[in-house]
Amino acid sequence: MTSSTTRSTRRATGARPRSAQPLSRRVRLAGRWITPWALLAPMAAMVLVALGYPLVRQAVMSFQHFGLAQQFGKPAEWAGVSNYVTILTDPYFWSVFLKSILFCAWTAGITMLIGVGVAVLMLRLNKVVRVILNTTLIIVWAMPALAALTVWQWLVDPRSGLLNYLLTSIGLDSFLNFNWLGGHYLTFFLIASAVIIWASVPLVSITIYAALAQMPGEVLEASEMDGASNFQQIIHIMLPMIAPVIALIGVLQVIWDLRVFTQIYVLQQAGGIASETNLLGTYVYQTGIAQGDYGVASALAMVILALTLVLTSRYLRMLYRQGGMA
Repeated sequence: MTSSTTRSTRRATGARPRSAQPLSRRVRLAGRWITPWALLAPMAAMVLVALGYPLVRQAVMSFQHFGLAQQFGKPAEWAGVSNYVTILTDPYFWSVFLKSILFCAWTAGITMLIGVGVAVLMLRLNKVVRVILNTTLIIVWAMPALAALTVWQWLVDPRSGLLNYLLTSIGLDSFLNFNWLGGHYLTFFLIASAVIIWASVPLVSITIYAALAQMPGEVLEASEMDGASNFQQIIHIMLPMIAPVIALIGVLQVIWDLRVFTQIYVLQQAGGIASETNLLGTYVYQTGIAQGDYGVASALAMVILALTLVLTSRYLRMLYRQGGMA
């Protein structure tokens, strides 16, 4: 067959030369590889600008003597690791550090237990009650923190608070005019943890309920046929299947509770003894803003970041394994 006959046959059948086919496949493969990165690039750039620069600036400041004078243009002096030495040799830092770890473990643990319990409960409620409960949770979660804290301060007011009234009405006269926020740091942290748990449970409950609601019904039906009780379904089937969701929300809760600031600071202003009720978040604020020692405050912030990474390292490794990165 002649070449002219071959070309005419290809034109008639619409066939492309063999050399063009691999090129077309390469273009399609390149497009599939480039498109996801092209879509992610703008958001990645925004994150780097919004978070990357402040993080790098904070890391640099943690190795400098940076105070009020540097805020007005005086060059900062290099401090090396002296800011970190100052922190790590300060007994008060270790006191705040221990309180922060215990407070975070308490609040995050109780929040997760209550949140999972409420999510499982919503599965067993009828539609009307479930909608009402969901709406209530959303309202609680959406309430501004300062507005919620104002209500809590009214509840624990020593003279006219509802909490003292209820306790004294059942015969506990020792709670007459009892100062929950200024009397002892343990009662302060009890109220603070109640405020944080109350505000955190809605998001945990809604997230876990959404995951539970997406479970395939065939699995539960098969377990019922095998004689599994409701409790066994929850413990051995439902919760293990949504373990990644629980792990994610648990890690986020640890991060939020470890660096909690607003609730502690506002309650301190309402009567708490700051020196005894400081956690890492308020300690950084007082060191940097109140005392003007931004170098030490930046070093404290880097220590908090390192602690957060240590506490969440197990979940990060799980993410890497699921993404095929390790």
